Amino acid sequence: MTPELTVLALAGLLQGLQFVLMSVPANIELGPKVTTSPRDPQRLGQPLEQMVSVKTGRLFRALNNHFEALILFTIAVVVVTLGDKSTGLSAACAWVYLAARVLYIPAYYFGWRPWRSYIWLVGFLATMVMIASSFVA
Repeated sequence: MTPELTVLALAGLLQGLQFVLMSVPANIELGPKVTTSPRDPQRLGQPLEQMVSVKTGRLFRALNNHFEALILFTIAVVVVTLGDKSTGLSAACAWVYLAARVLYIPAYYFGWRPWRSYIWLVGFLATMVMIASSFVA
């Protein structure tokens, strides 16, 4: 398995961990009547994310942000792997992406400004460099 695929698998596990980090406090705060419902904003009065505490809401947004970032990172890994373009650079970029995503969770949770945005940018740029590197010999 390429280093990039290894990191993709770890990023998938991180996504699962983020889901647990968000859903446990959300279930405690809202109770099963809300969390097992269809969660229709019309019935609840507002979206579920807005019904939880500030920090649980941040975990919710960090989870959603990783879903968005994981799409691009998966594209990068597929292009590099299927294109047989795995290099030291692409492997390093994959690990940088994962480190940025791990750091993003506490950065969002604790409201680290402007560091959260910089951490996000590092992961995004690492992903873009991976994709761009697939065009090089």
